[in-house]
Amino acid sequence: MKSFIFFCCLLTAPFAYAQSSADEKTVLAVEKERFDAQVTKNYAVLEKVLGDDLMYNHSNGNQDGKQSYIQSLKDGKQSYEAIDIQEQKVHLYGNTAVISGICLVKATNNGQTINSKLRYTDVYVKKGKQWQMVAWQSLRLQN
Repeated sequence: MKSFIFFCCLLTAPFAYAQSSADEKTVLAVEKERFDAQVTKNYAVLEKVLGDDLMYNHSNGNQDGKQSYIQSLKDGKQSYEAIDIQEQKVHLYGNTAVISGICLVKATNNGQTINSKLRYTDVYVKKGKQWQMVAWQSLRLQN
């Protein structure tokens, strides 16, 4: 019996790893798509990839939900010129992915130009076949 269980584990391990690897690639692609949508103001993509229960904690201490964040982009309160990913690591926990990374952000916030290096953590949840970001927390680093 023990050898049967061991054999089953050997058969399923490569599939589990392949699935994790595919999910990691997918969630990182969604993350890049979200960053690109923030820069290009593609609100349809943001509506798709941001969860309705989003908690967006900015590096300045302000907090937004999904609708208030998208509205701030539409109103021009937030405007991104570029978001360049420098580092990313993803950890999967079933249908939840936690990404930690560093990015360079060129933006305008309430008329003030910002060039920041951010360390961030965000959380994605897989809802059906779609990964959606439900939390963002960032911290400014010394450039």
